[in-house]
Amino acid sequence: MSLVFIVVLFALMYFMMIRPQKKQQQKHAETLRQLKKGDHVVTIGRLHGVVDDINQDKKTVSLDCDGIFLTFDLNAIASVSQQSPAEVSSENEENDKETESK
Repeated sequence: MSLVFIVVLFALMYFMMIRPQKKQQQKHAETLRQLKKGDHVVTIGRLHGVVDDINQDKKTVSLDCDGIFLTFDLNAIASVSQQSPAEVSSENEENDKETESK
């Protein structure tokens, strides 16, 4: 009986804690892969800047913070607050095409 309880407890812990964390890590990794020059980002230190350069070999990103260029580790990017204008306009065009076809 106690063995069944331990197995159920482990399964519950997996689905409530470990699995959501893995999904969040995969989502963050995908966000970093889609990062482009011109994207507005926020670092883990809550510094806001615009992506100027991405070096995939060294896994670094250069941010333009009001004329001051800083280099961060790619994993220091916490979130993308605004996509670059080219990306946003292409997404808007796709949405317009979808609504016109309906």
